[in-house]
Order: sequence, then structure tokens, then C-alpha cells
Amino acid sequence: MWTIIDLFENSVRNFPDNILLWQKTGVQYKGTSYTEVHSKVFEFAAGLMKAGLKPGDRVSLLAEGRNDWVICELGILYNGAINVPLSIKINESEEILFRLSHSGSKMVIVSKSQLNKILRLSHSLPLLETIICLDKMNTSDPRVKYFNTIIDEGKIFLESHFHDFETRYQSVKVNDAANICYTSGTTADPKGIILTHRNYTSNVEQAASLFEIDENYSTLLILPWDHAFAHTCGIYALMKFGASLASVKVGSTPMESLRNIPKNIQEIKPVILFTVPALAKNFKKNIEKGIKEKGRIVEVLFTLGLNIGYKFNDNGWNRGKGLRKFLWPLYKLYDYVLFRKIRQNFGGKLKFFVGGGALLDIELQRFFYAIGIPMFQGYGLTEAAPVITSNNPDKHKLGSSGPLVKQLELKICDENGNILPVGTKGEIVVKGENVMQGYWNNETATKETLKNGWLYTGDLGYQDKDGFLYVLGRFKSLLIADDGEKYSPEGIEEAFTDNSKFVDQCMLFNNQKAYTVCLLFPNIELIRTYRPHKGIPDNETAITILKKIEEELNRYRTGGTYENYYPHRWLPAAIGILKDGFTEENQMMNSTMKIVRNKIIGKHDELLKYLYTSEAKNICNTRNIETILSMLK
Repeated sequence: MWTIIDLFENSVRNFPDNILLWQKTGVQYKGTSYTEVHSKVFEFAAGLMKAGLKPGDRVSLLAEGRNDWVICELGILYNGAINVPLSIKINESEEILFRLSHSGSKMVIVSKSQLNKILRLSHSLPLLETIICLDKMNTSDPRVKYFNTIIDEGKIFLESHFHDFETRYQSVKVNDAANICYTSGTTADPKGIILTHRNYTSNVEQAASLFEIDENYSTLLILPWDHAFAHTCGIYALMKFGASLASVKVGSTPMESLRNIPKNIQEIKPVILFTVPALAKNFKKNIEKGIKEKGRIVEVLFTLGLNIGYKFNDNGWNRGKGLRKFLWPLYKLYDYVLFRKIRQNFGGKLKFFVGGGALLDIELQRFFYAIGIPMFQGYGLTEAAPVITSNNPDKHKLGSSGPLVKQLELKICDENGNILPVGTKGEIVVKGENVMQGYWNNETATKETLKNGWLYTGDLGYQDKDGFLYVLGRFKSLLIADDGEKYSPEGIEEAFTDNSKFVDQCMLFNNQKAYTVCLLFPNIELIRTYRPHKGIPDNETAITILKKIEEELNRYRTGGTYENYYPHRWLPAAIGILKDGFTEENQMMNSTMKIVRNKIIGKHDELLKYLYTSEAKNICNTRNIETILSMLK
């Protein structure tokens, strides 16, 4: 059994001259080899040791993905200390303060764009001794030191204390905590997930049982590096096999960084990309936009080619089987004429995507599979470090979350913990070396989640006869009707947003009531430009828009296009239009782009009560009309 230190040291020995990290600060990417990173890690770790860092101390890391991010984490771990990776998307002072205080962080490492977040809180953090800034800044705070200064001090320290340093990092054990990863705010107080060295290295081994990775693989790590998905799969899995990872060029604003992704992909030419639904949808949107710009003929050919691909691939499990094999020549023709050119936009070497963080829409999976870059859905959660299952090139079914990794047990349980038969829906429960140690300073939550070594995920799902896992939503946040029937709202919400051009976001609600209601944030851009007829009053336009929204959602009822998708008793009987959407800034959405139900319910409690009145069942009620009118101005 290995620590993360063992994993890295082994890779340095086996792949000394391979490039581990690619970073673009100027006009082109520059590579840093395993050996060069190793030297920097030693120097930075020694500098931290000289600065007073001790085994078991906590250090928070708040920075964009870059070479120094990996060097800092490894430097912390070589000291036997614990890294507390934080999301740069957290802008609320109380959210950051909670994590720093709760973890008892002694040091904080920040990039220049994040420094002020910490300085504003410094008076409220008595345990915080040192702030290490990765970039040179002008500040008079005596606690601020600089990354390069720590490196320089580490070089000097190693000259006279190398044996002490060596003794320290060699004393780190596999069950020592490596990270405290805070949940994304789906509860009032985020929980700190303790992941050990062995949690990570075992999960790397487990992920490798599904995906073959070799030293020629590379990725552009477009996900936030503090996420367990990016952390384990994007950093340590590639590191183990001598492969390389690149960071997105950091822009002056988050939006500029996002705009750098397409160009950076073409520069790095990744073999594998890790993605989440929001990014995948943007990729698809950009492809469709590019096709449309080429004219009607290309657009028609592209649609025909997609349909051939959909039929040939089916759900992946049946790809090319039976009569589908006769579609192969035609599919290859479309691939040669169209799809291979699209793949050049991703660098030309991309073999596949791996999707996680949230459920990928099956239409997204079908689309990317058809153009020759399969998007394999996986499933996991931070408490499992995080990989539990994943579709992969050798074994996949679109719509599922794939087969189980090796060296992991899985069972589906009912509310009382009883094991359910194959094909029956229940809570997903797992057991293995990748399962967390527990929640930091939260024994109650630990006991609720970990029972006899089993991790109760809180997710609803089932396994089919072929061993593929299907994740259906949250088990512990199921909606409950007044007759006690329980159902997951997520599939319905996703269908509404994906299939209605007027719906941007929505959330269903039912807490033992006679019917379900829906909070809905419409597509503001469409609403502001929508005019059914010239010269009609805004009031009539608002009513027309509300009726259009109702019409589109009614497609799931009797006689509609999607009438057989969901039981009609689960569909909303009343809809409340919201003035504002769910965002990370207003804490209605977490950093993995999942809505935070309890916070939304708390904020809109009064509206939810109104939706259970007879007046609210008419979508064109005064309240909804006034909300739409405010958007038309």
C-alpha cells in the first residue's frame, strides 16, 4: 500500500524526463519534468518545515490550477501535514472563514487573485500564522510570505537539515490524512471530508482497473483542481503512469480563463478530458454553432450523419451488432467527411471524455459518441475519493454510470439498510479502501454516513443484470407526497430545462403535500426579445409567455410529446416564476453546479406556501405576471 509520496517518488524514478506539468504564462506552454517538479517539491516542503509546519498541521490552498498548485500540495504532504483545498469560486467571507476556522488552518497558500479574500478575514483567524502568496504582491501584512521566498529558504535548509527532512517525509503513513475536502454547501455547515493517502492511492488503482493510462497520455485539467474528481483522476492517476497534465492559462477574470479553454485544448492536444455537464453542454453548443455557420447543406449532412451514428452506436452495449453492422460504411463516410474535422477542434488526439460531478444527459453522450469522442459517464462522490463506477472504452452503456471499479463492494439498500435485489431502486452503499476516514470534527455526521465500514452515499440508484449502475438522484432528498410515495425530482427538472427553450432553471418541491409545485427561472434573454405581435401591451406579452411555458411543460402530460416519461402525479400543479436564478454567488448552487435545495427552500419559503393556494394553480396569476413584467423592462 502506497502513500501519495510513494506514488510520486516511484513515478520520478520510472519517468524522470517525462513532462509532468504544462503551464502557459506567456505565448506558449512550457513543460516541467518529473525530476524538475521533484526538486521544487523538496525545496518548498523544506521551506515549510523551516517555517514551522509540523505533521498533522492543516494548510489551506486557495488558488487557480497551475504548476505551483501540485508543488504546494505535495510540499504539504511531504511534511506529514494536511492540505485543505478550497474552491476559488467561494466569494462569501463567512464561507471561507468557516472552512479556515473549522479546519484550524495554520497556514494559507493563495494566488494573487485570492489574497484579499484572506486579508479581509485575517483579524478573525487567530490560529492563522502565515499567508503564502504564489505571486509577488504589495502588502504590508507581516504574515504574508512569498512562494519563491519559501523555496529559497528551503534550499538553504536542505543543505544542513536534509536528514531531518528525509526522516519526516519517510515517516508519513498510508492512513495519515492527506486532505480535508469541504462539501460544497448543500447543508448549512459544510462538512470536512477526511481523505487519507491510501484513500487516494487506492482510488487511483481502482480507476486504473477501468481505464488504461500510459505515459503518452495528457490532459488539460479544465475542472477546478480542488474537486476530488479532478484531484484523483486528473492529477494522481496521470502521475502514477508517467503521463502529463496541463493547466488552463489563467486570465485576468474567470470569464477570460473560460475563453482560454478552446485554444488551450488545441495547443495541448489532450488524449483524455475530464468534464462536467455544464462544460459538456458548452462544447456541444459551440460545435453546433460552427456547423450552422457553414450553411444549410453542411447542417443537413451533419444531422444525417448524427442519426446514422446514433443508430449504429445504439447505447454502446449493442454498438454495431445485428443489422447495425450494415451502417458501418455509411457511418465511416460521414466520419471522414465531417466528424474527423470536428475532432481537430479538440487537438486531434482526444480519445474520450470522462464525465462526472453530476449526471450527463444521455443526449449529450449520444452526440459525442456519434462524432467519435465518447463521453463516458462515471459516478462517485468525494467521500469515496471519488470514483465508484464509470463507463469506459471496453465496457459501456449510455445512460448508465458504468460498472464498478475493482476492489470495491457495492450494495443497494432500502431505508432500513436491507439489501435489495438486482434491478430494484434504493440507496447506493459502498465499501473499500477509498472510503473516507470520516468528517473532520463531526462525529455525528460520520456515524450517520459510515456504518461498519460501509459508506451510505445518500444517492438513489440500481444495478442492472450486467452490473451497470444507474444513478437516479438523491435518496435522502426524495420528494414525498401526502400518501407517502417517494420520488426523485432531478430527472424531471433536467428534462424541463433541456427540452424547453423558455426554462433556464427549475426546482420541484413536495413535502408530504397533495401535489408537487415548481420554482422556475425562465430564459431571460428569450423573454426580453419575445414579442408574439408588434404593438401589444407588455401585460399581454407576459400572459402569452406564461402560457408558452405552461404549454411546454404540458408536453409531459396526456397527449403530449413526452407523456410517458414520468408519472403525471409527479408533475407540478403550480409554477412560481423567480426573478433570479440559482448561482454560486447567491449560494443557491454549489461549485459542482448542483442546486442547493434546502437553501432555495429557505429563501423562497413564502412563495412555496403561496403555490399551495387555489390562485397559484393558474400560471397566469398576478404574481407571475408581475415577475415577467419586471423582466421585460
